[in-house]
Order: sequence, then structure tokens, then C-alpha cells
Amino acid sequence: MTNLVSVLGILIVLALPINAAAQNAGQIALAKKGANCPGCNLFQADFSGMEISGRNYSGARLRQADLSLVVLNRTSFARADMRDVNAYGGVFSSANFSGADLTHASFVGTFLANANLAGARLEGTNFSGAELGKARGLTQGQLDRACGDQQTQLPRGLRIPTC
Repeated sequence: MTNLVSVLGILIVLALPINAAAQNAGQIALAKKGANCPGCNLFQADFSGMEISGRNYSGARLRQADLSLVVLNRTSFARADMRDVNAYGGVFSSANFSGADLTHASFVGTFLANANLAGARLEGTNFSGAELGKARGLTQGQLDRACGDQQTQLPRGLRIPTC
């Protein structure tokens, strides 16, 4: 009986939510007010419609964040965790995504003129209808892991698989 109680106790502890992985409401509030927030935990934050440019979110955890219809020109997302981000219709002119993880992110209809995507991880990233014609640092190897459509504009000589 003692072993059963011990096992049940361990299972209960393992089933409890881990707060370390949860979002940080204070950091999200500061970022929404326009503060720089490098390395912040902005997990699942809703920034939809935000218009703030020239900020630093390098190394931040933006996983599953809503960046739809944002204007974040000249903003650094270098080395940020942006897996599963929804950036539908966003404007990211001259933004820095170098080394960022954009796995399974949706950049449908985004404007990425002069954005730096050098070394960004693009597995399953959807660029349908995106403006990438003047994006910097993109390689064919990166794009082979992403997808787009006939409206996706790419730098000369590059192509993208259809979603």
C-alpha cells in the first residue's frame, strides 16, 4: 500500500503545471507598452495589431504568440523562439530574424522587405502571399523546408515549395 501511495504522489506531482514554462505577464505588459525585452518570456502573448518599431526582442521566447497585423519594423528577433507564431499580415521591414526559430510559424501575407533571415530555422513555416523579394540572408536550403504559394515573392533565383 505504501508503494501505491508513493507512486500516486509522484504521478500527481508530474501532472501539475510547470510555471517556469508559462508566460510572464509582467514582461508581456512591458513589451506591449513598447519596452525592449531581450530574453523575455512572451509565450502565447497577444500582440495583434501592435504598432511599435525599432525594439529588441532578441533571444525572447515568443512561441505561439499572436503577431497578426502588427507593424514591427526594424525590430530584432535574433535568436528568438518564434515557433508556432501567427504573424498573419504583419509588417516587418528591416526586422532581424537571424538565428530565430520560426518552425511552423505562419507568415501568411507578411511584408518582410530587407528583413534579415540569415540562419533562421524555417521548418514548416508558411510564407503564402508574403513579400520576401528583398529579404536578406535567405538560402534555398531554408526555403526548401518552408512553403508558400504563387503570390509569395522571393529574392531572384530562389524558389519555395507549395503549401
